[in-house]
Amino acid sequence: MLEEAEKWLTRRSWAVTDRSIPQLLNAKRAAGTAGSISVVLPALNEEATVGAIVEALRRDLMEDVPLIDELLVVDSGSTDRTSEVAAAAGAKVVHRDEILPRVPAVPGKGEVLWRSLLATSGEIVCFVDADLREFDSRLVSGTIGPLLTDPEVQLVKAMYDRPLGEQPAGARQGGRVTELVARPLLNLHWPQLAGVVQPLGGEYAARRSLLERLPFPVGYGVELGLLIDTLNLVGLDAVGQVDVGERKHRHQDGQALGRMSAAIMRTAQCRLPGNVLPTRLGLTQFQRTEDGGFTPETHPILADERPPMSTIPEYAARQAA
Repeated sequence: MLEEAEKWLTRRSWAVTDRSIPQLLNAKRAAGTAGSISVVLPALNEEATVGAIVEALRRDLMEDVPLIDELLVVDSGSTDRTSEVAAAAGAKVVHRDEILPRVPAVPGKGEVLWRSLLATSGEIVCFVDADLREFDSRLVSGTIGPLLTDPEVQLVKAMYDRPLGEQPAGARQGGRVTELVARPLLNLHWPQLAGVVQPLGGEYAARRSLLERLPFPVGYGVELGLLIDTLNLVGLDAVGQVDVGERKHRHQDGQALGRMSAAIMRTAQCRLPGNVLPTRLGLTQFQRTEDGGFTPETHPILADERPPMSTIPEYAARQAA
C-alpha cells in the first residue's frame, strides 16, 4: 500500500506553475457548464483577513481573467464585521442559517461546507479558509487546475509549507494536528493516502458530482472524512494535489488543537470496519486555578455527520430543475 502511495505521489502531484492561466481559461471554455467554478469561504469572526482574500480573488480571477464564476462567503455566526467586510470586498455573503432553514444548524466548519453546496451553482467547488494572511490567488487557480484539465481527477488538495511563527526556527512547523494525529492515522489505516501532504488543509477543490455523494462531518473532521470517503468511493487516482508554496494563517493554542484532534480521531474511527461510537462525545481538559489547583472543563466534540447532499429533497429538486 505504501508503494502505491509513492507511485501516486509522482503521478498525481503537480506544481502551481504546471498550468498557466491561459491554459486554464481554454480548458474552462472547452468544458462549458462542466467548467463552472464556485469558490466558498467558510467564515467565523474573520473580519481581519476575509476582505483581502475576497479582493484578491475578485481582482485576479474574476475581473482580470474570467476564471471564477461565483465567490461566496458563508458566515457561520460571526459576532464581528465579517459579513460586512466580505460584502464590501465584493463577495456574495450568506448566513449559514439562511441555507436550508428547515434543518436547524449546528456549529462547525463541516456544517457550513455542507450547506454551501445548496447555495452555490458551480460544477467545480473550491473551498478556502478565511483566516489566510498574505493571500495569493494562485492558491485557487492552482488547486482547480487539474479538475479543468484532467477529467479523471475529482478531488484536489492544495499542498504547502505552513510556517508556525515569524522566526526562521518556526519555519514549516505548522500543521501540528496533521503530523501528530492525521498522518499517523492515514499511514496506519489508509496507507494509500500516505502521500497526501496536507490531508487536513482547508484549501481544496472537487467536482460537485463527487461532493454531493459524500457525507460531511459537521466539525473539524470534515477534511479527513471527505478524503477517506473519496478514496472509498472513486479510488486513489481520482485524488490529486498541487504545490502552491506557502500558507500563512492564524494558529490555535494547544487545548484548541486537542479538541480538534479528538474530532478528527472520532471521524477516522467511525470509518474503520466494526467501529460503533457514541454520537455525543466530550473531551475533558484542565485549567490552572488561582489557588494553585486544577479545574476540569469538559468540551463537547462534534461527532454528527450530515448525509450526502444528493439525498436532501431541496437539493435534488434544484438539480432536477
